[in-house]
Amino acid sequence: MDLREFDLNLLLVFDQILKTRKLSRAAEALGVTQPAISRSLARLRALLGDELFHRTPTGMEPTAYAAHLSGPVAAALATLGQALSQDFAFTPLTSARNFTLRLTDIGELTILPRLLRHLSGAAPGVGLTIVRGNGEALRSALERGEIDLAIGLIGDLGAGFFRRTIFRQGYVCVFRPSHPLAGRPLTQAAFAQAGHVVVTAAGTGHARIDELIEAKGIRRDIKLRVPHYASLERLLPGSDLIATVPEALVQSRLHPSALAHARLPFALPVLPIDMFWHARNHQDPANIWLRNAIAIDCALPAISPAGASLSRP
Repeated sequence: MDLREFDLNLLLVFDQILKTRKLSRAAEALGVTQPAISRSLARLRALLGDELFHRTPTGMEPTAYAAHLSGPVAAALATLGQALSQDFAFTPLTSARNFTLRLTDIGELTILPRLLRHLSGAAPGVGLTIVRGNGEALRSALERGEIDLAIGLIGDLGAGFFRRTIFRQGYVCVFRPSHPLAGRPLTQAAFAQAGHVVVTAAGTGHARIDELIEAKGIRRDIKLRVPHYASLERLLPGSDLIATVPEALVQSRLHPSALAHARLPFALPVLPIDMFWHARNHQDPANIWLRNAIAIDCALPAISPAGASLSRP
């Protein structure tokens, strides 16, 4: 297609329909009437030879071709908007910017201390706000710019997002240092017979591990369920309970855990810990700097072979 024959304003319409899934909301966001949005959509359909969106009871759902276009269009609009801004630079040493990061309690224990040490020297005026969030709420917050980066074991956020793997990690079994299981290989029978603490970590990919253990036919004697990994260091030393946790929690260079640990007597997958950001921030100098500070300058020691490639989910 010859771009000289293409009205680039149509891309704004496409992007708003994709974000809002409602013609009326897209019209409101762009300050035009709903009939004008309908006419623009009709022109887009004719130019691109695709329906682009289907009307459903829950809103306008994109076709496969529209989903294919969504990431590049969002990135192109974000790049254009940033290029037109007057102040588009980031100087860490003098910046007073506050970044908002989505982290789990594991991230707070392992990644956050290293990042704070880095900021104290490289960007002393920069502040951080740590929030939770998963699923559609996380996706929406990233799209709106309310969250700069999301870090953790996060499922596919779909088109319009970028990801970068920080490290990969497996899982281990933890217990108090004086536990009867300490100092010897952990058997599957001993694992099944012990009392367990299960961390539910709702909304994160860590719940997959519990499903995989059950799929292996291993039935644990679950005595306690808690929502956070951080509580284990207070709970386990006073009991004979054990827990299955990410390796990062027992890596002394990441987090000096007071618990003993053993390798699991069965195989579990090694899972990636990723950074996610929206296309609107892909070319933002401050966001680029923060991503590099986490992935490079705060170089997390490899737990398993780490990846650093950039790819679209």
